[in-house]
Amino acid sequence: MTQSNSNSIKHNSKIGLSFSSRLFLVIAALLGATGVALGAYASHGLASWATTQQVEYFQLAVTYQLLHAITLLAVSIGGLFFNNRYLFISQIMFVLGICFFSGSLYLYVFTGTKVLGMITPIGGLLLIIAWLMFAVSIIRNSSKC
Repeated sequence: MTQSNSNSIKHNSKIGLSFSSRLFLVIAALLGATGVALGAYASHGLASWATTQQVEYFQLAVTYQLLHAITLLAVSIGGLFFNNRYLFISQIMFVLGICFFSGSLYLYVFTGTKVLGMITPIGGLLLIIAWLMFAVSIIRNSSKC
């Protein structure tokens, strides 16, 4: 293979990412990284001052954050192959759902403010909507084939 053919193959293999695709991929990566860091804190530092119930809440928040960070990553990669408004709504709902669900549990553990517990179900509902919008985005894309 000649040098010019080698360069054109490298150039053609690049995937052009839209701003929103890059944004959600970066958000997924950051949520994953912070989830691992918070999980490490839950395992090594939290138990020194928190109650058993607070540690359980915190670990639940970490689990949901990591699970949905990976899901957001997969959904965002899927967006490279098909894209519609339902997929975009799904991505937004995943981010908001993680922030509301996990974020409210983290804040509850750190502050002890019980009213934050009322926000957690809103986060759960947003995550359910995210999953449903992802399903709709796949169905809508399939009907175009």
